Amino acid sequence: MPRGGSLENMTTWGIKAMGGIAAAAVSVGIAQLAGAAFGQQADVRTAAGSAVIDLTPGPVKEWAIQTFGTADKLVLTVLVLVVIAVVAAAAGLLESARRPLGSAVIVATGLAGCAAVLTRAGATFVDVVPAVVGTACGVAVLRLLVSGRFSDAPGTGDVKDTGDLPDSPAASGASDSPDRGRRLSLVTLGFLALGAVSGVAGAVISRLTSSVSGDRQAFALPRVNDAAPPIPEAVQPKGVALPSFITSNSDFYRIDTALRVPQLSRADWQLRIHGMVDREVTYGFADLDRFDAVEQVVTLTCVSNPIGGELISNATWTGYRVRDLLAEAGVQSDADMVLSRSTDGWSAGTPVAALTADDAMLAIGMNGDPLPVEHGYPARLVVPGLYGYVSATKWVVDLEVTRFDRAQAYWTQRGWSARGPIKTESRIDVPRAGQDVPVGPVKFGGVAWAQDRGVRGVEVQLDDGDWQPAQLGARYSDAAWRLWSFDWDAQEPGLHTVTVRATDNTGYTQTSERADPVPDGATGWHSITFAVR
Repeated sequence: MPRGGSLENMTTWGIKAMGGIAAAAVSVGIAQLAGAAFGQQADVRTAAGSAVIDLTPGPVKEWAIQTFGTADKLVLTVLVLVVIAVVAAAAGLLESARRPLGSAVIVATGLAGCAAVLTRAGATFVDVVPAVVGTACGVAVLRLLVSGRFSDAPGTGDVKDTGDLPDSPAASGASDSPDRGRRLSLVTLGFLALGAVSGVAGAVISRLTSSVSGDRQAFALPRVNDAAPPIPEAVQPKGVALPSFITSNSDFYRIDTALRVPQLSRADWQLRIHGMVDREVTYGFADLDRFDAVEQVVTLTCVSNPIGGELISNATWTGYRVRDLLAEAGVQSDADMVLSRSTDGWSAGTPVAALTADDAMLAIGMNGDPLPVEHGYPARLVVPGLYGYVSATKWVVDLEVTRFDRAQAYWTQRGWSARGPIKTESRIDVPRAGQDVPVGPVKFGGVAWAQDRGVRGVEVQLDDGDWQPAQLGARYSDAAWRLWSFDWDAQEPGLHTVTVRATDNTGYTQTSERADPVPDGATGWHSITFAVR
C-alpha cells in the first residue's frame, strides 16, 4: 500500500499499474500480430483460453454453460482479459529499475503461454515464436516505462538509484516533476493503444488469411442418393408460436470448447481411421465421392440442457453413412468404442454399435447448405439418440477404433458418463414463465423428444388437476423431435401452473424425479407459472 495514503503516492501507484497493463497489452497484441504469420496453432490468446477451459473442473464448466448458455465463450474471454489486467497491474507495481520483479512476472506469463500453445493439437516449437516475441516486447516496454527516459526534470535521473522502493515518489519521479507524470501517462496510453491496435490487426489478418468461408462458398453439396422424406405441414401445430420444426442454421444451438472456430479447408481435411481395425484407412474429401450420399432429419441435444432448456435443435443433414467408411477399415469384433477427435484435439467416445447403425452420419451439409464453419465445416459426426458430448464431433479428422476400458474422451475424463443416450424429455414454450394469459380460449404448446425412440404422447397438467393429452404435430421420424399443443379455456384469474411430460414409443413416460445434467443428462418434468388476467 502507498505509505501515508497521499494523492501523489496514489498517482504513482496508478501510473505504475497502468504501465504493467500497457506492457501486457503490447505483449499480447504483438504476439497476436506475429501469430498471424504462423497460422492458427500459434494463436497464444486462443491457446491460453483453451487451456483455461481444459483445466477448469467439470462442475465449474457445467455451471458456466447453465448460467451463460451459448455466451459462455464471450464470458470466458472477458474473464481471461480481466485476469491478465490484474496480473499485469501487479507486475507494474512490482517493477523497479534495480529489481525487475514485474518483468519476471511477464516472462513467467509468457512461458505459460508457450506451454499452452504446445498443448494444442498439431503444435510445434515453431508456433511459440510469436509468444516469445510478444513476451520480449512486453518486458522491453515495462523496463522502458521505469527507466526515467521520458523526462528531463531534476531528480528523474535518480530513479535507478532509488528504484528499490516501488512505492516511493522519488523512485518514480512523480513528486519531483508533475510534468514527468503527465508525460509518462501519455506514453503509457500510447503503448496501450499500440497493444490494442496490434491485437486487432493480428486478429483481422489471421481471420482473413485462415478463413475457409471462400472454400465453403465454392462447395456444392453432392447429389443425394437416399433423400429424407418430405416434411408434412402437419408437423407444425397451428395457432401457437412454437419453434420451427426445422431450426435454421443461424438459430441452431452451439456448445463446444473452441474459443476460436477451427478453419479447415476441404483440401486440407483428412479422416484417419485406425486402431482396432484390419487396415488403417485415410480419406481425403474427394474420396467421399465413392460413397452414397444420404440425407436425414435429426434432432441434436446437448447433455448440459437443463429441464426446459433450449440447447436442442433440429436440422436436415446431408452426408455419408459412417458404417460405410468403417467397413473399408474392417472393425475388429472385440472393439466397442470409437474415439473421434476434432482438428483442435477435442474428443468423443461413441459406441461402435451406434456408429455402425444405418443412421449415423459423417455430415457435410446442414439444411441444404454446406456445414456452417461454426458447426463443423467441412465434416462432423451426427449420431441420432446420443447426447453431443459422446457423438457430435465437429471438424472431425480422426476415428480411433478401440474399447471403453482402454480409452476415455474429453468429457468422460472429467467425470461424465461414458455412454450418453438421450433421455425422454419435454418442454413448454407457450406460455413463457411469468407471462400473462388472457381470459378465454388459449393454446399452449412446446416440444418433446426421445431420439431415437420417438415420442408417442404428451400430457399436460394444469395446477393440481388430472393429466390431459395434448395434441401432437404429425410424426416425422423417431430421430426428430415432436411439437405439441394444448387447448385450454382460461376462466379463473390469478396464478396457475402448467406441467408437461412425454411418453416415448417404448411406452416409457419421463420421470418426475429431478436430476442435474451431470453426469448423463437432466431429468424431471418442466413446469412454469403464469397468470390469467
